[in-house]
This record gives sequence, structure tokens and C-alpha cells, in this order.
Amino acid sequence: MLLTIDLDSDTPIYQQIRDRVVEAVASGVLRAGDPLPSTRQLGVDLGINFHTVSKAYDLLRQEGLIRINRKSGAVVRRDRTSGPPDAGFADAWQARLRTLLAEAATQGLTREDVLKRSRDVLDGFEGENR
Repeated sequence: MLLTIDLDSDTPIYQQIRDRVVEAVASGVLRAGDPLPSTRQLGVDLGINFHTVSKAYDLLRQEGLIRINRKSGAVVRRDRTSGPPDAGFADAWQARLRTLLAEAATQGLTREDVLKRSRDVLDGFEGENR
């Protein structure tokens, strides 16, 4: 799994790792059952502390996207083909979406621009999954 992070970004490294894994699952690069690198290995690969990777993996586990056990390590738990989301996901996601939309409105993006950009992103995931 090729993962790129920006050490100079304002976004915390653990959040960048979490976001790149979610994007890889959404685009079909990672599928349910695929293993993720160990926290130590990914830490070495990225040149960061493995505790930072552990924090990202823990977020992904809490979100139900990966499962972690001592024998098999971190494994993708669900992907686009896994069926309906776990209970409560849609409500929590909508709360985060509300904040993103508020940011767009505050910065002056029009409804049409927000919808177009949203469609473009979703179309990109579908195109990458083919």
C-alpha cells in the first residue's frame, strides 16, 4: 500500500494516515480482507513513530473500517461492497458533513459548486474502482 503524508501539513499525521486509508478503500485500492502494514512497519516506511500509526489504526477500528488482532494484525473490515453501514454511521457522518458544508458556505462556495465538487469526488472513486 502506497501512502503519502505531508509532514509540513497542519493536518496531524495520524489523521492523514486515517484519511489516506479511507480514500484507498473508497477507491477500491484496498478491499475487505486486505491486510494493512504493521504499525511498526508503516512507521518505518513513513519515517514516523509507530504510536502515530497506532492512533490512526485505532480511529479506523473505532469507525468499523478495520479489525485488529494480535495474530493477523490490521485487516480491512469493510469496503464499498460490504452492504449497508453499521448502525449510527449515517447520523455521525451527517454531523461531520454539516461542518464541511458550513466551511464551504462560510468561504463563499455556491450550492452548485459544492454539488459539482461532491459529484466529481464521488465519480473519481467510482472511476478508480473500475
